[in-house]
Amino acid sequence: MTGCVSLMMASCSDDNSLSDETHTDAAYVGEAVGNFSKEEWYPGGELGTTDNVSAGCYEDETPAVDQMGLEAEFKKGEAFFERTYNESQMPFNGLGPAAVRKSCIDCHPGYGHGKRQTAYNSTYGNGYLLAIYHPTDGANSNDGAYISEVTGMPQTVATSPFLPPIDESKIKIEWKAVTAMESGIPMHFPDGETFSLIYPEVTIPQDAFNTYPKPENYAVRLESTIGVIGTGLLDAIPQDSLKAQYAKEAQFTELNPNFWDKTANDWAAGAWYTLADGTKAIKRFTYALTRASLQDGPGANAIWNITNVSRSDRPKIYTTKAWADAMANNDDVVAAIKANPQSPYYADGTETGIKNALSTLLAPTTNQFSNDIHNFTPEMSDDNFYAFMVWHRGLSIPRARNLNDKDVQRGKTLFTQMGCVNCHRPSWTTGEDNYWAPAILKDRPLPKYPHQKIWPYSDMLQHRLHMINDIHGSWCRTTPLWGRGLSQANTGAEDRLHDCRARNEIEAIMWHLYSKESDAYKSALQFYNLSKSDRDAVVKFLRSI
Repeated sequence: MTGCVSLMMASCSDDNSLSDETHTDAAYVGEAVGNFSKEEWYPGGELGTTDNVSAGCYEDETPAVDQMGLEAEFKKGEAFFERTYNESQMPFNGLGPAAVRKSCIDCHPGYGHGKRQTAYNSTYGNGYLLAIYHPTDGANSNDGAYISEVTGMPQTVATSPFLPPIDESKIKIEWKAVTAMESGIPMHFPDGETFSLIYPEVTIPQDAFNTYPKPENYAVRLESTIGVIGTGLLDAIPQDSLKAQYAKEAQFTELNPNFWDKTANDWAAGAWYTLADGTKAIKRFTYALTRASLQDGPGANAIWNITNVSRSDRPKIYTTKAWADAMANNDDVVAAIKANPQSPYYADGTETGIKNALSTLLAPTTNQFSNDIHNFTPEMSDDNFYAFMVWHRGLSIPRARNLNDKDVQRGKTLFTQMGCVNCHRPSWTTGEDNYWAPAILKDRPLPKYPHQKIWPYSDMLQHRLHMINDIHGSWCRTTPLWGRGLSQANTGAEDRLHDCRARNEIEAIMWHLYSKESDAYKSALQFYNLSKSDRDAVVKFLRSI
């Protein structure tokens, strides 16, 4: 298959392109121009697209939110995404005793993709999550299981008197330059224009782990957050449509066998996700395709485990036994709690009692804070969680720009001819959008997007690029390209791919060419052989959709 897979192949924008389009688009928006249909001006369909294309447009609600009268809930939910969490001040309490970040927006600056970092710290703009795993033998050594001593999304924040599971000051990120492509392609185009590629190498010394025991035989990869815009629209794609896409691509290329049984021409067991009420659904979210419904995964899960904010259906904290045991055996932690009779870990005030309380209360268990034992009061109320889900499902996609530009039209033609659309599938049509929702929402309405033609430019399944220091697990979902041309204006950065290694579109595409084993090698090779003007046209197209 000559498909052009990508973990992120699109976009950026500069000030000139934003100001120019304001003057040139007005007469054409909503009209068929060149090889673009009139619908393509609205990537999220009529119910999911904002006409705003200026800085801050990633924050806009969809027309569906307005039509359903959910504006107040949307704004309320937005506050839970943007505000910093603390230990005790409602309704933004939580954050502890260990956390990944103090707020959601820290990982999703400007509601977009994370920014490339040279040092790991839990501050605004660092969208990185650490994938710490046991390497395996063979070519795909990055496919091993996560270590158990820290959480799957490792935490580097802790509230007093605790130590964070990982001391982030000891995490080292080193950016290395590619000196030669594994595929043998030179680091310059045939016309002489050069390009450069960089990739991260991350190391964490064993003494950075505040766990008992400390992990052994581990490796680290970085994964950056994906933009949160338009996720409600992706949730509305019917499962039957996803299945048809898998079946179609399976005829031409190898798909992840954990998700697709080629012999049976049907889903494999790993494709199914069990929702909170036992319902089975097909996974469609995150790089690793670990979540099936927006309302039971990525954001719904993250508001709990990133900031460790409990709610009525999550009466437990996101920690590990190894961290709980380390804190229970830390003399300074025990002494601090012994000096504070108001601490929930004080127990009977004896060292033995405090250690037992720490081992019990800090370790993850089902219904850890059940009402009959601990008089549990959720830190996030059901009403506030409902508002958060209205916001999350209600985020729009900005309309396309410059589709009347001949270069953009030429870029679209080339993108199609090179086969990039085989993986960056341009459009889908949503179904009835009878979304799944948890019981705690009590049948209250969320934004709906029935029968919308949307243009995310993703096939919603996984491929492999075989890059050096590749993503943990090797397989990665094709990242949607829509709206990424406004990344610079909204986030202040235009980094691409799963770990922000690509600093622009050219570098992202060239990573598709790094290895001859890449699922996108043939398409990327065609791009490599384009003239300078045609390469620029493809980039301009990517910045416009």
